[in-house]
Amino acid sequence: MNKITTHFYEITFDGSVDALWTYTVASDSRAAHSVAAPVFEIDGTPVAASLQNISPVRPPETLGNGTTEYAFTGRLAEMPGMSLEMIFRAADDSPVVRFCYVLRSEKQHRLTRTSGSDSLSYMKLSMLDMHDAFEVRFSEFNEFVHSFTLSERKIEDRDFENELHLMGPMVAGQCSKCPFCGDISLLAAYEHGSQIPDAFVGFALGQYRTISINAVKGNYYNGRIIDAGNPFDTIWFEFAAIDGDTDMLAGHYRKFVLNYMTLNAASRKPYIFYNTWAHQERNKWWNGKKFLDSMHQERMLAEIDIAHRMGIEVFVLDTGWYEKTGDWRVSLSRFPDGLKAVREKLDGYGMKLGLWFNPLAAARTSRMYEEHKDCVMSWDGKISGPHGIWETEESFNLCIASRYWEAFADELIRLVREVGVTYFKWDAIGQYGCNDANHLHGTADATLAERADCYAFEQVRYMTRVVDKLCAQCPEAIVDFDITEGHRSVGLAWLAAGKYFLINNGPYYGNYNIPIGEVWSNIFVYPGPARPWVCRVPLSFDKWIPSVLFLTHYLPDDPADSQLINIASLILGQNGIWGELLAISDDGVKLFGDLLGTYRKVRDDITAASPVRTGDVAGSPEVHEKINPATGRGAVVIFSSAAGKYTYVTANKADAKRRCTGAASVKTDAAGRAVIEATFKKAGAEIVFFGVEG
Repeated sequence: MNKITTHFYEITFDGSVDALWTYTVASDSRAAHSVAAPVFEIDGTPVAASLQNISPVRPPETLGNGTTEYAFTGRLAEMPGMSLEMIFRAADDSPVVRFCYVLRSEKQHRLTRTSGSDSLSYMKLSMLDMHDAFEVRFSEFNEFVHSFTLSERKIEDRDFENELHLMGPMVAGQCSKCPFCGDISLLAAYEHGSQIPDAFVGFALGQYRTISINAVKGNYYNGRIIDAGNPFDTIWFEFAAIDGDTDMLAGHYRKFVLNYMTLNAASRKPYIFYNTWAHQERNKWWNGKKFLDSMHQERMLAEIDIAHRMGIEVFVLDTGWYEKTGDWRVSLSRFPDGLKAVREKLDGYGMKLGLWFNPLAAARTSRMYEEHKDCVMSWDGKISGPHGIWETEESFNLCIASRYWEAFADELIRLVREVGVTYFKWDAIGQYGCNDANHLHGTADATLAERADCYAFEQVRYMTRVVDKLCAQCPEAIVDFDITEGHRSVGLAWLAAGKYFLINNGPYYGNYNIPIGEVWSNIFVYPGPARPWVCRVPLSFDKWIPSVLFLTHYLPDDPADSQLINIASLILGQNGIWGELLAISDDGVKLFGDLLGTYRKVRDDITAASPVRTGDVAGSPEVHEKINPATGRGAVVIFSSAAGKYTYVTANKADAKRRCTGAASVKTDAAGRAVIEATFKKAGAEIVFFGVEG
C-alpha cells in the first residue's frame, strides 16, 4: 500500500509535480501539506520528477532506533528509463519524518549546470496559512563568545514578496485556525552543514508564501553521470506538522533528534567527559614546557584515579597518545605497554577510553600515506603538506571524500577492538581545501571551483559515512567533531551520525581586537564565573537540539564557589570537564564526586527535558529549569551575578523529593510546582535536584 501511517500523521502519494506526496496531520484532516516534486536539470533541461506507477521497493523495515524505513519508487513521467526512489524514516510517536531521494537511470544521462550554478530544487511547499514564520539558524558563529549559537529570525511578508533566500537549515511556521481549534505549526529542514552565510543548500521564498529547498552550490558538478551504476542520492530532509504551536513543535523536534535522528544511539547518552588538553595547554603557556610533556603513562594513571573520584565516565587522551598520524599506533615511548595499564584502570572503574584524532592527517612515513598517496588533498595541483602535527611527525592531509574514507573507518574499528577506545574526538577538519580531479568530488571535466565546492559539500557526508560504518560494527562508539573554530561544517547532517565538541577555551584575544605576543591566546582559561558565562550562551540550542550533543568543557579548579558554578553549568547537558586534575583540592574532588553522583541519578530526565530559562546569561537571576514533565524529576539551576534573594516557580510539576546545594528553600504550590527561594551572599550558583533526596 502506498501510504505511511503513524500516530501523528499520514503520508499519501499523488506523484504529481505540485504534490509528489502529502502529509496530513492525524488529528485534523484539514491540516494537509503537499510537498512538490524535486526538479533536476538533466542533459540541459529542467525535469520535474512527477511519478507514474508508484509502488513499494521493499517491505517496511524496523530499524534499531525504533523508526521504520519505507521505500517507494516511481517512473519519471518526462524521462523514460528514469525513476525516483523515495526513502522515508518514521517513528510512531514523533511528528517528524526524515526522507531523501535517489535518482536512478537505466541509460546514461547527466546532471548539468547550464547557468553556471546548481540547478536543483529538492522540494517546495506552501506556507500561505503560516502567518508567523521564522528561520532557525544552527551555524551562526558568534564572535563575541567565539562559538556557534542558535538564532531564530522572523520571516516578514516583505521577504516573501521580494523572494529572499535564507540559509536555515530550518524554517518553521505557525497559524491560528480559529479561536476554538488552536494552532497548526510546521517545519521543514535539510541535513547538511556550513557556516552562515556560506550556503550550499537554502530556502527560496516565493510569491503566495511558498518556500523551496534548493541546491546553492557544490551539490553536484556539471556533467555528473547518472546511469545504472551511478545513481544520484540526495541529502536527507525533515518535515513535521502538528496541531499545536511552534514551542510544542520544538519539543517534538528535540525528542526526534535525541531518539530517532540517528542509529548511533551511544552518541545521545549523557556521559560525563574529561579531556587532557587544558592541562597540556597550561603546561605550554604557564609552565614553559611542551604540549606533550604531560602525555605519559604515569600522569594519566594518576589523573584517572582523580577522575573516577570526581564522577567522570569518559577519559579522553588528547593529542600525543599516538606515535604518528595515519597509522594511529600507541606511542610506546609515552605508554610502554601500549595503553594496557590505562585501559585496565579505566575498566576497573567502569570508565571509557577516548582518544584524539585528526582524521585528515597521515604522517609522511605512515603506511596509510604510502597506500593512499593518490588521496592526498591538493589545491590547484599543489598537494597539502607536509605540516607539523602537535610535536609529532609531519603529516600530509588526505581527502575524506576519496577512497581513503573507508581505510580510515577500518582504522577506527581496529582501535576499538585492539586498544578498547570507544570515544573518538575529531579535530582540525576545515570545510575547504581540495579541488583534486581524482577523488570522489569531481572529474577532470569539472572546473576547479566546482571540484572545490563539491569537496566542501561532500566532506560532511563522507564524515558521516565513516561514523556509520564504525558504529555498525562497534555500536558503543561515539564520535564528536570539534567545531571550536569557524569555517567547519556545522548543521544537521553531522548530528545524524555523532555529536559536536562545541567550546574549548572560548574566545581569543583577537575576538576583542586586543593584540598579544607569545602568550596563551585564549582569554577565559581561569576559574570564576566568566568562562561559564561564555559556555552557557550556546545552551540556546537546547530548545531544538538537546544540549547533550554540544560537549562543552568546564573548569574544575578551586575555589569551591567557582567549582559550584562550573558543576551547575555542566549538568545542564554539556557534560564536559578539563583542567589540572592533580591540582584540585581533596575537598574539591569530593564536591564534584558528590554533586555529579546526584546528577547521574536524574540525568536521563534532564536530557529528556526541554529547557525553560528565565533571565539572560550572566544576569541576576539566570534560571535554567530542566524538569521532565513526565516524571517531575530533573533540576533547576539558579545563577546570580550579585548578592540578593530570588524566588522562582517551576513551569513543570516537580517531584516532592529534592536536594539543594546551599541555602535554597523549596515548597510545593497547589498545582504541584516547586517554589524555590534562593539567597546569595555573593555571586554564585544554586542547584535544586528533583527526584532525589539529600
